[in-house]
Amino acid sequence: MIDSKKRILIVEDDENITRLEKDYLEANGFNISTASDGLIGLEMAKANNYNLIILDIMLPGIDGMEICQRIRKFSDIPIIFVSAKRDDLDKIKGLGFGADDYIVKPFSPSELVARVIAHINRYERLTTLAAGQKSNIIEIDSLKIDKQSRRVFFENQEITFTNKEFDLLAMLAQSPDTVFSKNELLNKIWKYDSNGDTSTVTVHINRVREKLFAVDNNMELINTVWGKGYRFNK
Repeated sequence: MIDSKKRILIVEDDENITRLEKDYLEANGFNISTASDGLIGLEMAKANNYNLIILDIMLPGIDGMEICQRIRKFSDIPIIFVSAKRDDLDKIKGLGFGADDYIVKPFSPSELVARVIAHINRYERLTTLAAGQKSNIIEIDSLKIDKQSRRVFFENQEITFTNKEFDLLAMLAQSPDTVFSKNELLNKIWKYDSNGDTSTVTVHINRVREKLFAVDNNMELINTVWGKGYRFNK
C-alpha cells in the first residue's frame, strides 16, 4: 500500500474519467485532489506540493500542454498526460513540453496506477541520489571539494593533496568557523590520542595552505587561532 501522504493532482474536465482515476488511485492509498478547469489546476499545482500530476490535454481555461510547460518553470515532479489524442505527434509534443508519460484514452485503470507508482518511485530515487551527491560536495566561492572522489578544484583547476591533507581540508571546510584544536585534529585524522605529536598537524596545515596559495595568493581560508587551534574561514 502506498503512503497516504503521497498526493496526486488530477486535472480533467470529464467527470466520469476523473471519478475512475480518483477511485483507483485512492484504493491504492493515494491522496487525490481534482480540478476540472485548466487555470484552476495550474493554481493548485503552484500552491501545493504534489508528488505527481495527471493532465488531460483538452481543458477549459488553458490546455494541458500549456499547463505542463508552465509547471516545468517551477517544478520537476512527474507529469502524466491522459488524453484522447492518439496521434504520435501529440505524444511527441506532450513529452517535449516536459511530461514524463502519455497514456491514451480509453486506458486500463490498473495500468495508470502502475505507471503512477513507477514514476513516483523513480523520481524519489533520483531525488535521493541527487541529494546524496550534493552532500558530498563542499563549495566555497571558486573552491570545490568533492568528498566522494577526494578531489579538489579551484576555478576548474585541480589541486592535488595527499590523503591526510585532503582529510584536514575537508574536515575544516565542512565545519566553517569552528575552531579545532591540534589534539582534536590529531585524534580525528590520524587516530592518535591526545599524547601524540601535534607538530604533524602543523606541518600538514602549512602544506595545505601552500597549495591553496599556489593557485590564489588571496585564498587565506585556514586561520590560526592562537592558543586554540585552526578555523576554516568561510
